[in-house]
Parts: sequence; C-alpha cells; structure tokens
Amino acid sequence: MSKAKPASTKKTSPKPAAQKPAPDAADAPVNKQLSKEQKVDLYRTMLRIRRFEERSLRAYQSKKIGGFLHLYIGQEAVATGCCSLMGKHDHVITAYRDHGHALAVGMGMNECMAELYGKATGCSKGKGGSMHFFAPDRNFWGGHGIVGGQIPLGVGLAYGLKYKGLKGAVMAFMGDGAVNQGAVHEAYNLASLWHLPVVFVIENNGYSMGTSQERSSAGELAQRAVGYDMPWAEFEGHDLYEIRAQVDKYLTIAREENRPCTIEIDTYRYRGHSVADPDNTYRSKTEIEEYRKTKDPIQLFQNRLLAEKVLTEADVARIDKAARAEAEASAEFAEASPWPTVEDIQKDVYWEADHPAERKSTGRLFFN
Repeated sequence: MSKAKPASTKKTSPKPAAQKPAPDAADAPVNKQLSKEQKVDLYRTMLRIRRFEERSLRAYQSKKIGGFLHLYIGQEAVATGCCSLMGKHDHVITAYRDHGHALAVGMGMNECMAELYGKATGCSKGKGGSMHFFAPDRNFWGGHGIVGGQIPLGVGLAYGLKYKGLKGAVMAFMGDGAVNQGAVHEAYNLASLWHLPVVFVIENNGYSMGTSQERSSAGELAQRAVGYDMPWAEFEGHDLYEIRAQVDKYLTIAREENRPCTIEIDTYRYRGHSVADPDNTYRSKTEIEEYRKTKDPIQLFQNRLLAEKVLTEADVARIDKAARAEAEASAEFAEASPWPTVEDIQKDVYWEADHPAERKSTGRLFFN
C-alpha cells in the first residue's frame, strides 16, 4: 500500500490562517447531486440543532437540567455536513458536546430533551444526561464524558467493520483539547497499523476548555497524522458545502482503502465550554460578534440557498417557526415525562441481570 501524501503543506509555527473554502465547493459532485429538498433538509437540520440548544439553555437556567450542558451553538455545519454523508455501514462516535451530532443522525428532539431532564423517556432512559446520548439503531454510539476516551472506541468500531467485511467507515469526533491525550495517539497508531476505516474528525473551536490552542498545543493538530502515515487535511467549518466536499474525500479513502485519515475542521462555539462557564473571560465579545456576523454557518447557508432560489424568505420564516415549536414541544414532553424509578437503577447495567433466563454466571451482581 502506497503512502498517502499529506493533504496540506501548512507550516507548524506560527499558526497560519485556515485554508479558505474552495470557491467551487457547491460544484463538488457530492453537492451537485443534492436535490432542492435535500438542501432544504440540511438547512432545517442546522436550524433545528440551534433552536434545540437555545431551548435547552433556557431549561438549564430554569433549573430543569442538572449536571453539565455543553452547547453546540456555532458549530452546526460540522455535524450536519459530516452526518449527511453517512451510508448504511457508517458510524459516528463523539465527545460530550453531542447534541448536534444526535440530531444530525436523526434522533428526535423529544428523546434528547427528556434525557437532559433525566426522565425515563430519554434516549438513555434518564441515566446519561447531556453527555451521553446514544442511538445504536442509527449507528450513533455517543456521547462520552472522558476527554479523548471515545477515540479508542471509534477505532474498535472500525475494527468491527473490517472484521465483518462491511464497506463502511467510522467518524470519530473529538475537540481540539482531546488531541493531546495519550489514548488518542495510541488509537491513531493502532488504526494505521491495522489499516482500519476510521476518519478522526477534530472539531477545533479554538479554546479547548478555556485555553487557546496557541497556548496549549504545539504545531498543527491534524498534521500529527503524518507521524502515523495517515492522510490529513485542515479546512474551515462554517461552509456546509465545503465540509461535505472535503469529508466525502476522506470517507471514501476510509471505505475503499481501509485507511484511517485525520481531518481538522476549524469551527467556533459562541458559548463557554459548558453553560456554567462564562462566554468571554478568555476571549473578547468583539471576537465572538465578528464570527457571528461573518461566519455564522446557518446564516451563510441560508444566504446561499436564497441566492440559489432554493429558499424564499417565507420558507425561512416557516422553517424557523417549526424548529422553535418543535423545541418548545420537546421541553413540554420532557416536563410531562415520568422520572426513572428506584428499581431502574439496576437495569441496563449487566446483560445477565436483564436476561435472567440466559444467565450463566453465579454470585451477586449488585451490592447494596
């Protein structure tokens, strides 16, 4: 197998500006084949993610949600663009900022909001909360709270695909702060050594938990893939067409060649690391507003579709109204849903406890 050439020749220091989106990204084959309805659905998905996040923030501020809440506002194009490329045997696993990916793979707002509320109707039956959304039926494997801990699991999913002879790939998402974790580099090594179909997706929103990348990480994050003989690329994450055009290339490499790849998507979050953190103690309000005015992914795609005459202003208003209503209805659903029972705490822990007729082990499974 020939060695992959780097998809970028960026210098490691100082950090240069991110590669500008290709002007013809809309003309890439994967985008040219989109129907009008598919384009509108992509726009709707991004808007639904934002309205869900905004409604969940209000619920948190009303003390309806406990624990952490990591919002995806500003990054909607990444999850939407990547997940829109999924085929039958493609899988997704991500970190704790997982609401956007959950909605992008097709999970419903009701099951997601109920999980935030800790209710039994939630996607993880109220036991996971914000950081642990799961939908195995949609090839979505969470939602993980340990920084970088999901990446070896993503490599395991990729191993399973190759072992079963299925033509698919895994997109293993992580934030820029996770790239310095040892488990990530161990996963890189195994994925390359065993030729596994995984695309490592770094969602670089610039600040990890609250420290800028320039102060926390040496060199270019995606370029570290060179040390593991992986193709890599870096590009910006506010243009949905650009994301789809770029990610499609690396998913194809993973699927067709059983090769791991690393892509770094430069994006931005409007809120703090979690909603318990201030938004602007480590960055200026001017910086946030500048991105909002010039690179907001929803506004940019809306403008593009208006220019293409795929959307009208009336369509925009109608889709937004529907997304807001859906988010509000999900909060009402969560509010009306029952809490898990005391007995539920021992369910979905051990397979043998939930299937006693097929149990083969002996001894106690739970201790009070």
